[in-house]
Amino acid sequence: MIKRYLILLIILVAGTAKLTAQTEVDERAMISFRKGLGFNAPDSTFGVNIRLRMQNRLAFNLNESLGIDDIEARVSRLRLRFDGYILSPKLTYYLQLSFSRGDQDWDNTHVPNLVRDAMVYYHFTPKFYIGFGQGKLPGNRQRTISSGQQQFYDRSNVNANFTLDRDFGLFGYYKDHMGGVYYNLKGAVSTGDGRNQLKTDKGLMYTARVEVMPFGKFKKDGDFSEGDLEFESTPKISLAAGYSLNQKARRTRGTIGADLYESRDMKSLFADVILKYQGWALFSEYISRGTDNSAFTFHPSDSSLSAYVMTGRGVNTQLSYCFPNYWEIATRYSVVKPDAEINQNAMLDSYYLMGVNKYLRKHLTKFQGFVGYRTQHSYNQAVFGKNNLLLVFQVELGI
Repeated sequence: MIKRYLILLIILVAGTAKLTAQTEVDERAMISFRKGLGFNAPDSTFGVNIRLRMQNRLAFNLNESLGIDDIEARVSRLRLRFDGYILSPKLTYYLQLSFSRGDQDWDNTHVPNLVRDAMVYYHFTPKFYIGFGQGKLPGNRQRTISSGQQQFYDRSNVNANFTLDRDFGLFGYYKDHMGGVYYNLKGAVSTGDGRNQLKTDKGLMYTARVEVMPFGKFKKDGDFSEGDLEFESTPKISLAAGYSLNQKARRTRGTIGADLYESRDMKSLFADVILKYQGWALFSEYISRGTDNSAFTFHPSDSSLSAYVMTGRGVNTQLSYCFPNYWEIATRYSVVKPDAEINQNAMLDSYYLMGVNKYLRKHLTKFQGFVGYRTQHSYNQAVFGKNNLLLVFQVELGI
């Protein structure tokens, strides 16, 4: 028995030792098996690629007197992912499970939502494929970029408030180029109710996004990875814009958040840019959400109870430089501004962050340290704003 375990351990070590870095893209299955542990059936009718990663975080929130308000010490993410194909590379699948409490939307749903992604893809041509199942909607870029490819300990407060996140539906992807200008077209028709729902309402969600790369493609899908870890030899840029309509949404942030007392139609706009050149990386995105009706909803039998749609806009901007030895300095400024209708309940929320990353195996294995300042300004004179100093250390390991 011990001998069997030793043989298995040797196989695992040998398999991971030969890995080369490849960007993890959550919009398609990875079947090239250049990352993770890959297995193929003898007759080549089935293949599976197994990957896992964890992010362990220690964070301190300090008040203006430098006293500790709270400490966050937890496994922020623990993921297991399976990619593969059945019968032929045209029919692929992608499954991702989450095991940490923060990954499961426990606070809103009160159930362990283990399933994050469960997609089946069919590739009609190398340029066009569709997906069916539960996955990330083609909204803002930072959400589309895997959390395993992030250069900060977490996504921005702009993403937290306005992202489309995941949903169940039909997804379409098309890519092509005109000369040296490459472009991606993405769209989805989904339920609009978020992941792992038992049943949905009759309203649907429609999402569309276009990405243009006027100077050619990035190395190794670098437009879906934060920081320039591939050291682009020529400037590369991706410009993108998108729109989403979520009909009869029942949650405060559309597909995520607490429940509303009445449904609302929500409209979201997206615009973002990512630029990379010789270790420098600039990323910025804008998101807004609005609704035609009032953002507030009230309990049908008790008008003192209310819930509101998070309407407003936000901008997140990140600038970084990666040295040839894979030490990186990264900065972020992000701000969320609520609409006038809800600004007596929601605050103007700003983050200033600076971090140092050490990439051992690019994004697969990294050590991260950050210092930041958060300001929350209240428009309501009866509510005080709040300022915090942030200290964060995080380790990510993955295959």
